[in-house]
Amino acid sequence: MRFRFRLAYYLAGFAIGIFFLSMILSGKETRCTYFPNGRVLNDLRNKPFHYSDAASAVLAESWIDTIDIKNTLNHGDVDFDRSNTKLDNGKIYVIEGKTMQNVPITLKVVNYSSKAVLQEISK
Repeated sequence: MRFRFRLAYYLAGFAIGIFFLSMILSGKETRCTYFPNGRVLNDLRNKPFHYSDAASAVLAESWIDTIDIKNTLNHGDVDFDRSNTKLDNGKIYVIEGKTMQNVPITLKVVNYSSKAVLQEISK
């Protein structure tokens, strides 16, 4: 069989396979979070998120908003050197990010099995 016929058969099979794969995966919310930073942030975003009294007091100030918290949970960096401190039934994660005004912030979030609690917000 000639090379161009083999190439045509290969490309036709490849196109059919891509079509079926896209049909299978299109209805699902699949994420490719392979790195630890992405896994932690994805886990925190998917749980019910609560604010402590200290965090609520800082959010009442004008320099930060809940949108900044959500953006940090989407695009922030987890500092694993200061994180994973065992707390009763949870782990503490330190997440660094920025506000909309480019002010660097640090979040301390306690990750429980059923919820995530924002403990502290600092500049």
